[in-house]
Amino acid sequence: MRRDQLKRLKQLETENQRLRRAVSDLTLDKMVLAEAARGNF
Repeated sequence: MRRDQLKRLKQLETENQRLRRAVSDLTLDKMVLAEAARGNF
């Protein structure tokens, strides 16, 4: 693999981690709000 390809791969991996964290946070927020809406708080 060329150096520029390795650099791009690392960038994509970093972005993927960031997006996965964002999705996890939003999913957790949604679950908390759903519980609160049902009155289970």
